[in-house]
Amino acid sequence: MDDLDRNIIALLSGDARMSLAVLARRLKVARSTAQTRLERLEATGAIAGYTLRLGEQAREGRIRATVLLEIAPRSLAGVMTRLRAISQVERVHTTSGRIDMLVQLATGSTSELDETLDRIGAIEGVRGSESLIHLSTKLDRAT
Repeated sequence: MDDLDRNIIALLSGDARMSLAVLARRLKVARSTAQTRLERLEATGAIAGYTLRLGEQAREGRIRATVLLEIAPRSLAGVMTRLRAISQVERVHTTSGRIDMLVQLATGSTSELDETLDRIGAIEGVRGSESLIHLSTKLDRAT
């Protein structure tokens, strides 16, 4: 990946809906060059996809939580399969140390959160959990 590739990623990180013509103009390259580079970045997996990132106003009313899970040995695959089936699960990270997984949830109500936490706790292979309810976002650098 060279400077042009990094600049393409930087510009699209700020606005993934940017047209190819605008992208090429900002990079000061031919449209065909920008298109070829973009296609290569997608083909190699450097750009895995494009997504919508909700702003704070759109997330209002959503109850967000992080669940720290302790998983039994050799149970990770089964737990992941079950977590994928729970629509309230937004992200799952494996971790090192005392906690094996960090699961991020978003629900529409406290009762939905309670039900979701019960479903997660009942998954075979989950040894223990700790839930942290998000109160407010003070910094968000995710792209």
